[in-house]
Amino acid sequence: MGNVEQIAQMQNGAGFIAALDQSGGSTPKALKQYGVDETAYGSDAEMFDLIHAMRARIATAPAFTGKKVIGAILFEMTMDREIEGTPAAEYLWSQRQVVPFLKIDKGLEAAGDGVQMLKPMPDLDATLERAAAKGIFGTKARSVIAEPNAQGIAANVAQQFKVGAQVLNHGMVPILEPEVSITAPAKAEAEAVLRDAILAELDAMSGDQQIMLKLTLPEEADFYAPLIAHPKVMRVVALSGGYARDEANGKLSANHGMIASFSRALTEGLSAQQDQAAFNAKLEAAIGSIHAASIT
Repeated sequence: MGNVEQIAQMQNGAGFIAALDQSGGSTPKALKQYGVDETAYGSDAEMFDLIHAMRARIATAPAFTGKKVIGAILFEMTMDREIEGTPAAEYLWSQRQVVPFLKIDKGLEAAGDGVQMLKPMPDLDATLERAAAKGIFGTKARSVIAEPNAQGIAANVAQQFKVGAQVLNHGMVPILEPEVSITAPAKAEAEAVLRDAILAELDAMSGDQQIMLKLTLPEEADFYAPLIAHPKVMRVVALSGGYARDEANGKLSANHGMIASFSRALTEGLSAQQDQAAFNAKLEAAIGSIHAASIT
């Protein structure tokens, strides 16, 4: 399960996880935010080259190191590419001391019972074998909860833990991400049902293996404290979920022991048009503020 140094960093490292895993559906939006609109590329291949250039620019920036960024979640295509001539996952750990994770989900099923389940992942074992060989420490899979539907949430969480068990069998640490939508009308109620469902699954886990959780910033501060304290949980990380960086940081600061795993809130303010010095300064400020909110 990872190397000892990586496990220690994920359990106790003071910092946050960068989510650099936008996939096919969310890449145009991420590029637009970065100042690259659809007219800049004529194909998916060109689009993915541009997003890889953005990710490589972030990963090679002076502030992007394990001092504050303890881990990073990669998209499968990024795992298969290189950064400065080194395979991406290897580069992150050997050059930056950032622990690499892989986004493994294939998107979401249509909504039903107030939730969206993970789409089937028939090739998961093969993907996990490849990831382990490339030095990936852990994985991430995102499903969504929109309503406090006990049946839907129980099924959603059970599916997450089932995928997690498959990941653990390959010697990696899964980040389970049952995201409560920030626009859910009964968000606090959904969070209460979710917390109980997760605690029940955690208590049923055998052995000494640990998982990680990626959860929406809760309505009530420190609501996930019992999950953070649970012996089966290596770390609880927060998604920004559509909140702007300042709001996400403010909410995160109020949740002690919870650290960030932001995507959009990390890259907010970065632009392809910035020269290297301006880009590096913007990223350093972003990393500094997210780090500060994560160590409360």
